Amino acid sequence: MHYVTGNTIKQLREKRGMTQKELAEIINMSDKTISKWETGGSLR
Repeated sequence: MHYVTGNTIKQLREKRGMTQKELAEIINMSDKTISKWETGGSLR
């Protein structure tokens, strides 16, 4: 099983030139959730 870390999410998002808000809209989440993931908050 593979786990995705917040750092991986951030690297992939930045590689694509996306903001947290843009990613959040695509996956139907809030930008605050993306921020929590990227900074080590809960991934639930």
